[in-house]
Amino acid sequence: MKARLGNLIFAALVLVAAALAGFLSTRYGVDGDWSHAHAASLSPDSIALLGKLDGPVDVVSYARKQGGLREVVSNFVERYHRAKPDLTLRFVDPDEDPAAMRAAGVSLDGELELRYRDRSERLKVLGESEFSSALLRLSRSRERIVAFLEGEGERAPLGKANADLGQFVATLADRGVRAVTLPLASTGKVPDNTDLVVVADPQVALAPATANALVDYVERGGALLWLAEPNEPAYADGGGLDALAKALGVRVLPGVVVDGNGQAFGLSDPSFVAIASYPHHAINEGFTLTTLFPQPAALAQVAGAPFAMESLLRSSAKSWNETGHIPKAGESGDTIRQDADAGEIPGPLDLGFALTRVSPRPDKREQRVVALGDGDFLSNSFLGNGGNREYGQRVFDWLLGDDAQISVPDRTAPDRELKLSQGALTSLALVFLVGLPLALVIAGLGIAWRRRRR
Repeated sequence: MKARLGNLIFAALVLVAAALAGFLSTRYGVDGDWSHAHAASLSPDSIALLGKLDGPVDVVSYARKQGGLREVVSNFVERYHRAKPDLTLRFVDPDEDPAAMRAAGVSLDGELELRYRDRSERLKVLGESEFSSALLRLSRSRERIVAFLEGEGERAPLGKANADLGQFVATLADRGVRAVTLPLASTGKVPDNTDLVVVADPQVALAPATANALVDYVERGGALLWLAEPNEPAYADGGGLDALAKALGVRVLPGVVVDGNGQAFGLSDPSFVAIASYPHHAINEGFTLTTLFPQPAALAQVAGAPFAMESLLRSSAKSWNETGHIPKAGESGDTIRQDADAGEIPGPLDLGFALTRVSPRPDKREQRVVALGDGDFLSNSFLGNGGNREYGQRVFDWLLGDDAQISVPDRTAPDRELKLSQGALTSLALVFLVGLPLALVIAGLGIAWRRRRR
């Protein structure tokens, strides 16, 4: 009786201990990362950034229920949640309300939206560098002022027309950027508190006073974004912006860039240029999305330019600046060809430049200017194509000095790839496909022969 009672008490105590251990495991946990170089954990810079965020962060993932993408996103965000418990994740199925998703600008399954203190950032690429860098931008509280030139038929920053920039400017507002209009014809000078001036395709020639005010702003060290378009009167000699072009050392080439490489992207209009690979520059660092530029102009660098220039966008070798008529899709006509006699230059052609020099302002180290041969890619009509929105945000971040990226070291294991010669592969194939099955057959025959002899 005593032995049986002792066994029952021992079994009861084991069950109670197991229940207590299970209960405690739901309250406390121990994490360990045994991967090479802690590749499954956040970098020290990301952890330090999370410690500086003194408010909750809401992460919204627009991922469908099917396909397993939600599990991937959840496992990734869990790394940040462990370091910052008030960073939460919720999912929204884009198939439940497609109209609302289109209105919100959601175009990619799994797209992320990060919200912190009434500001938000959108991400289409899931990675620690992109995620942490977005949090870094959200943590900056200072409002930036971007002035859009108006009065000469430019694209309206708050307009809803197809050619206007209203949707893109709304995304800038979520990132702490305030857009204002700049009627230089009446003010005569760019205000001193302006962080960036945008010249978005004037439709008429600028008055000399307006052009001189822009040049003066650049000479004083101001940041500038110039969105040019082909064959506009403001860019011709005496059109006003020719003075700005000379001050920057940039020339807008005649004609419209056409690119025969567009067929690889399913484009029937040769004047729509798709770009999937980008020259080396801080704006393009790690950018893998395809961007679409409708009817862009080619840019060229003038000798003796006062700025150091780096190419941002470049068409393919099958492109040129077409100065004649470009037939549209379904329009009858001859196939267009490059005509050197008409001044058409074969590609690759530069569609954008990043300009830098030592800033004449004592409060800044570097002056930054970007000149792009297209403004349509940020318009309401084309903003949702590929990575247009994200690329535009990168350009503004760089011009505003918000281009700092969280440094994530390369933590891939050094022995992830096994390289074998053709002889070694042949030997392995003979061993496993011929030798091993033959050895098994011989062993089976030997066993059967021994049993028969018994």
